[in-house]
Amino acid sequence: MQIRELDLRELLMAYEVVSQLRTTLTYNEFEDLIYEMRKSEYKMIGIMDKEMLITYAGIAIQTNLYHKRHLYVFDLVTDERHRGKKYGAMMLEYLNDYAKMGMCENIVLSSGFQREDAHRFYEKNGFSKKSFVFLKSV
Repeated sequence: MQIRELDLRELLMAYEVVSQLRTTLTYNEFEDLIYEMRKSEYKMIGIMDKEMLITYAGIAIQTNLYHKRHLYVFDLVTDERHRGKKYGAMMLEYLNDYAKMGMCENIVLSSGFQREDAHRFYEKNGFSKKSFVFLKSV
């Protein structure tokens, strides 16, 4: 078992896991968005078992007035075949250390209001609800 940054040659493998969470995202959209997000220091982190991706996290260290310097988790998903085996918690432990090394004050993420299992998971792992996310299509 290894936790490491994924590279662009592993996009298809990453997509196969991410698409279990982002079900309307096509591979071409995923690839285009990854290349665009890399300009903002977006990193793909994976828990690997040999050559198989178990858990994926898309992250970036960011700074803003509300959260100050923080690690933002855009996506966190464990392959459905491996859920319930503590890989998500293992990834959060890794991201906590990553945030400390990056001199971050917080780890920040947002989760859809209907994802109650995810909310329980985050709360069990030390997260608390602090704000609402508002969205307006343009």
